[in-house]
Amino acid sequence: MSVINDSKFKKSILSALADEDMIQIIKHATDNPISGNDIIKLCNIPHSTAYRKIKWMLETELLTIKEIKFTNDGKKYTLFQSTIHSINVNMEKGGNMIVTATKNIGAKQFIAKRFLSMDIE
Repeated sequence: MSVINDSKFKKSILSALADEDMIQIIKHATDNPISGNDIIKLCNIPHSTAYRKIKWMLETELLTIKEIKFTNDGKKYTLFQSTIHSINVNMEKGGNMIVTATKNIGAKQFIAKRFLSMDIE
């Protein structure tokens, strides 16, 4: 586990943890890459909501694009994976929030700059 020092990334994690749909997306995208359609089905959320949240999670680097695939009839679909495997949040006296995370080793195209800015415990 590494401490998240990047305040923007820390806020992104906390925002995602406050949203039940995003918690479910992270849950389903942690161990294996998952398509947007599978997220819609497994999380039971509307299409537009799912893709709006996926877009935000990509922009905030909570998700990464693992792979882009094509079906036999030439349609393209994307597989997403969580960039973090586990998250811990602790609130200290005085209100200071300590967020620690473990990077998702399975995320092939993990955005390393976030974890390069962490302090290793």
